[in-house]
Amino acid sequence: MSYQSTNPFDGKTQKSFEHFNASQLENSLATAEACFQTWKLTSYKERAAIVNKAAKLMHEHANDFAKLATMEMGKRIEEARAEVNFSADILAYYADHGEKFLKDVKLNPKVGEAHMESSPFGVLFCVEPWNFPYYQLARVAGPQLMAGNTIVVKHAGCVPQCAIAFEKLWQEAGAPIGAYTNLLVTHEQSNAIIADPRIKGVALTGSVDAGKAVAARAGQFLKKTSMELGGSDAFIVLDDADLDKTIPWAIWGRMYNGGQTCCAAKRFIVLDSIADEFITKFKAALSELKPGDPMDEKTTHGPLSTEEALLQLIRQVDTAVKHGAKVLMGGKRLNRPGAFMEITILTDIKPDNPAFRDEFFGPVVSFYRVKDEAAAIALANDSDFGLGGSVFTKDVARGRRVASLVDTGMMFINNIDWADAELPFGGIKNSGYGRELGDMGIQEFVNKKLVRIANHPAPK
Repeated sequence: MSYQSTNPFDGKTQKSFEHFNASQLENSLATAEACFQTWKLTSYKERAAIVNKAAKLMHEHANDFAKLATMEMGKRIEEARAEVNFSADILAYYADHGEKFLKDVKLNPKVGEAHMESSPFGVLFCVEPWNFPYYQLARVAGPQLMAGNTIVVKHAGCVPQCAIAFEKLWQEAGAPIGAYTNLLVTHEQSNAIIADPRIKGVALTGSVDAGKAVAARAGQFLKKTSMELGGSDAFIVLDDADLDKTIPWAIWGRMYNGGQTCCAAKRFIVLDSIADEFITKFKAALSELKPGDPMDEKTTHGPLSTEEALLQLIRQVDTAVKHGAKVLMGGKRLNRPGAFMEITILTDIKPDNPAFRDEFFGPVVSFYRVKDEAAAIALANDSDFGLGGSVFTKDVARGRRVASLVDTGMMFINNIDWADAELPFGGIKNSGYGRELGDMGIQEFVNKKLVRIANHPAPK
């Protein structure tokens, strides 16, 4: 693995970075640990001033941050700016609410007084992916720095300049050296970091295989972990759905970020009575999206993040077809420079087809017809993943019923809008465990200490 900025729009490598040597890594960990010893003693007001300053700087320099993301992983510039601004909002949210979330909680024992108080764990090791190169970092940095922890981060190899820019942000915001540290390290070095006694918790967003490896390694050393491992979310369309409102969400849900989103709509489950109308309108709308330079505001279909990501997606589609799936649209690489995939719709996917279980991380739609609501719920639950999902219906009570019966960490009724710092994010099954964002996100790596006061005599 290397750290290399390669523009997926034209395949040109912009810059490469060397891995940390042993001395650099040791210095980073020692500095983070030393910083924690003073950072944990700072007031919430002091921490909030720095976190708020970082949020302000992100908003002020949103275009600069966005251009780096577009250059390194191909995110359309409009979406990149939105990611930067949302990341800044997350930081501001925790600066404003962190103290309230971690205030002492009064208990009511039968005798005396008691309360729960929160204190930070220490140095956290965070392993983050490329698909949201700032948002993924903000989700851990905002809450955990406000909690009093310090952070060392291994970001994805294809977005090193985004990672370095985010580290520099904290320095410019006035954070002490060691509060937030970017690590350019190998997988082998990551294993050593997890084992290091100075590391008190590990947070990962990534693939199922990465989650298994990191969680197993952390488990060997009894380190607390949180895991967000992707998904294959169901997009359920009931027979009373308003398609004029549903189709735009279907487009956004599958194509946002080039389809490279953990909680994207991936399995479209549509009741048979409305399926023909839905797929006709969906296909027509997808056909309107035009590939082009992601730096151009007019582009509506950008490249995948890397050449390897494109080749992996093509292999998955080819395997699905070999096992009986039909290609209703697309299915191949676009005939142009860059890591571009045709927008693809697969149908007739049977349970024995690998595509039935796979997560397609890109512009590939898996389309299913079902006879009724019960069949839609059963199919939605027939998945190894459980991150998010959505249901579309004019009857909100019906939507609530379906949402309650789908086994997943998040369900959305007539929308797929997870972009709110107030809303906890996370899943179950192979989608991982733990939550980020909301009041739950700041609780993952804090010690909940019981303190009891009583003057009654000891038992005889």
